[in-house]
Amino acid sequence: MTSAPLAARLSIPSGPLFFPVTAYGPDGAVDLDAYRAHLRRGVEAGAAAVFACCGTGEFHALTPEEFQACVRAAVEVTAGRVPVIAGAGYGTALAVRYAKLAEEAGADGLLAMPPYLVVAGQEGLLRHYTELAGATSLDLIVYQRDNAVFTPETVVSLARAEGIIGFKDGLGDLDLMQRIVSAVRSEVPGDFLYFNGLPTAELTGLAYRGIGITLYSSAVFCFAPELALAFHKALNSGDDATVNRLLDGFYRPFVELRAQGRGYAVSLVKAGVRLRGLDVGEVRPPLHEPSDDHVKQLARLIERGEALLQEDM
Repeated sequence: MTSAPLAARLSIPSGPLFFPVTAYGPDGAVDLDAYRAHLRRGVEAGAAAVFACCGTGEFHALTPEEFQACVRAAVEVTAGRVPVIAGAGYGTALAVRYAKLAEEAGADGLLAMPPYLVVAGQEGLLRHYTELAGATSLDLIVYQRDNAVFTPETVVSLARAEGIIGFKDGLGDLDLMQRIVSAVRSEVPGDFLYFNGLPTAELTGLAYRGIGITLYSSAVFCFAPELALAFHKALNSGDDATVNRLLDGFYRPFVELRAQGRGYAVSLVKAGVRLRGLDVGEVRPPLHEPSDDHVKQLARLIERGEALLQEDM
């Protein structure tokens, strides 16, 4: 257990950031027992934090009651060993509701996902995220992607706002990210956290490290923690030979497989968890399951990744 501020706990790259899938039973209902087992595996494997009910966790598909039950389960399983950050999204009113549910469940912080559907201007985005940050006592990380793209000036304003501690990038525009990092560094005193939030963030880990961003979400950690841990260790120690071997032999082929189907950033990961022996069920619609052939390819990729780790012994 620790009372250290969330930003301090996240800034230490002790392991990958774990974005668990949400488990469903045969009837389609949330399976909290399987979810807890999935969480325990991740924490015991060395996750630095648990991001519950976010993109990989199908936030979009959960009712408020299911969301709170899953966040509460994550808090119970982690028991303070690592922080729990919960997703929050949709329009401002609903995002605030989910934030309050997460606070009641004992979460340590929030990952604020893009507003639903609308493409808003910078003024509206700033108002949305500052209102969300002010709605609870939880620290907030803003997630840039899709219809929530920010100018450096807006991120400076976000970094100055009470309760906003970080910025996760799921856009992949390194020129924009460098300008954001530079602007915040120049105009806002103190530390502000940045995260590489692209799907399979390991693929771009070297590029983000080049602009000083070393924190990243790892979906691979859900089903192959040994690979994710080996990559994380190599990236943070400057062992670029190991990084490149894992990139060439596992991560690039995995990303190419992921690109074969819409929504595979979630459903292929969930298939991977099932391949490793934990039945977490299928994805909820509108996502769909990967084809049998793609699941077989994933199984072969995991075997190849395991073989790559043996080469290093």
